[in-house]
Amino acid sequence: QVQLVESGGGSVQAGGSLRLSCAASGRTLSTYAMGWFRQAPGKEREFVAAINWSGSRTYYADSVKGRFTISRDNAKNTVYLQMNSLKPEDTAVYYCAARLRTYSSSDYYAGNGYGYWGQGTQVTVSS
Repeated sequence: QVQLVESGGGSVQAGGSLRLSCAASGRTLSTYAMGWFRQAPGKEREFVAAINWSGSRTYYADSVKGRFTISRDNAKNTVYLQMNSLKPEDTAVYYCAARLRTYSSSDYYAGNGYGYWGQGTQVTVSS
């Protein structure tokens, strides 16, 4: 069993930055692919970014490419999402998630393939 806890959310003005962290307990994250997803009020959950178990491959939604960076520190059992140049449309609850097996690149984008989820952290970007 993996427990995930997100932190680092908050309120920021457009153009600002935040760094989200996702700390894991229960099991080492080093064998898991990790993803960040977000859900805005009245909208469906959407993929933001993902990283493979070693950190050698990363994947991003087009809407955040070039602004967000996902990384991981397996020694600290933690995954990060550095968010720069934030926009009001980035406002959402951000969730980290873990999945044990991936069979293709498309697996990273599919939320229903992740077996473990954190409780979420709110990010609010004002204009």
